[in-house]
Amino acid sequence: QVPLVESGGGFVQAGGSLRLSCAASRRIITSYTMAWFRQAPGKGREFLAAINRRDFNTYYADSVKGRFTMSRDNAKNTVYLQMNSLTPEDTAVYYCAAGTPDVITISTMNITDEYDYWGQGTQVTVSS
Repeated sequence: QVPLVESGGGFVQAGGSLRLSCAASRRIITSYTMAWFRQAPGKGREFLAAINRRDFNTYYADSVKGRFTMSRDNAKNTVYLQMNSLTPEDTAVYYCAAGTPDVITISTMNITDEYDYWGQGTQVTVSS
């Protein structure tokens, strides 16, 4: 069983919006720090946002703060990434990740190696 499954990617024009979903087991959704990353062609994986299991706060990268919103629905065992005001620079494969809160801290939540589980990714393409 794949631990994390993303959906919601697709094509959108600049200025548009998309909402990504990441479905997981209840154990992961409620016990792990959940995060979103993205990887554009030829670039490394970039941290976007995380819901920290230690303090239940949501943290954002400066590049998406004010445009992207991460949320969690425990009843549906799903985390979301609402993306607004998209630009062609947001074109990438978007990944959901989960990591143990005993390991991940506020200062390390942007580090890919800190995460235990990854989804398969969902492609987002923003046209100009």
